[in-house]
Amino acid sequence: MIVEAIQTLYRYNNWANQRILDTAEKVTDEQLHANVGASYSSLRDTFVHTLSSQWLWLSRWKGSSPRKLLDPAEFPGLAAIRARWAEIEGGTQEFLARLDSDQLGQAINYVTTEGEPRSYPLWQPMLQQINHATQHRSEAAVMLTNFGHSPGDLDFIIYLHRESRDG
Repeated sequence: MIVEAIQTLYRYNNWANQRILDTAEKVTDEQLHANVGASYSSLRDTFVHTLSSQWLWLSRWKGSSPRKLLDPAEFPGLAAIRARWAEIEGGTQEFLARLDSDQLGQAINYVTTEGEPRSYPLWQPMLQQINHATQHRSEAAVMLTNFGHSPGDLDFIIYLHRESRDG
């Protein structure tokens, strides 16, 4: 049951990310790069941080420990962000498709970007990644709304209703 719950949360995460990215198609390049005083100064930097974190955790789950996050300068616009995110999401879905309950309890060992060794049962960083994405997606939603383009309701229950209706 826990595997199914995690897989469902990751499908939701992708759905919510896509809603945010689709809404971001409506902003100007200037708005995408504008310093709006958020955790990661701009909408672009917030997107890159969020996708970078997903990539970082996926790498750790697969046994490697990248020592730095992706550089926002490598993503000049939304098309580059979307292309890389699609790759990362594909890798995430492949990982999830092979996930079993035994793996969830096994420790993953990695080194943080600051060089500190860490170890957690897999299920904990998997939920961390979802929670982290929710935080920054919320920040992006506020930025988009302030630019006049609300992404609408991103609640998990809304996703579940749509999935059951459309699925």
